Amino acid sequence: MAEHQKTGLKPVCVRDVDAAKFIKAYAEHLKKAGQIELPSWVDFAKTGINRELAPYDKDWYYIRCASIARRIYMRPGTGIGGLRKVYGGHNPRRGCKPSHHTDAAGGVIRHCMHALEKINVMQTVGKGRVLTAQGQRDLDRIAQNCFYAATGAPKPQAKTEE
Repeated sequence: MAEHQKTGLKPVCVRDVDAAKFIKAYAEHLKKAGQIELPSWVDFAKTGINRELAPYDKDWYYIRCASIARRIYMRPGTGIGGLRKVYGGHNPRRGCKPSHHTDAAGGVIRHCMHALEKINVMQTVGKGRVLTAQGQRDLDRIAQNCFYAATGAPKPQAKTEE
């Protein structure tokens, strides 16, 4: 019997949920679990060469970890170079010259990936990363909670066999 037939829940994955709501929920989960240890430089590290200051949000590291986990869920095998392009932006501080795209800081992304590998959410495969079975299960569970919270539908209770 399929898992959703046992529990009565509609199978929901990360693709079915709004990205911003999912990232916020997963970041809260990572913070509440306390498994990710914040580095000492988190208060004053810039996220890229095109930024002037560190992020204002005190939980930005958890949010970046959650965002990276979602990106790896959507595109397995993505490496640090690909994520640098995604999180990068344009550099407006060039005087009268036109702005150009600059990549994000690779050290921040690498540190987030190592932290997620340490808690067994993702693993290295070749030159990229993929989610582990446990990591995909956690992300799908949180996506399901976000889905039922967003739709306002009551979450079905697990069926008991009598």
